[in-house]
Amino acid sequence: MVQDGRIEISRDEYSDLLIRVLDEGGLVWESEKAYETVAEALADADAAIRRLADEQGL
Repeated sequence: MVQDGRIEISRDEYSDLLIRVLDEGGLVWESEKAYETVAEALADADAAIRRLADEQGL
């Protein structure tokens, strides 16, 4: 689960990914490379965080 973490939304010279979810332990989830909209990308991130929470019983 993401605790004391952050969501990064960006593309830069080091990566072509759109969204990364990180917590104090490091990378929790990273997005696909392309989405039709930012809303679609954020929905994918939200679903991934929910799955992780369910897996951990949170």
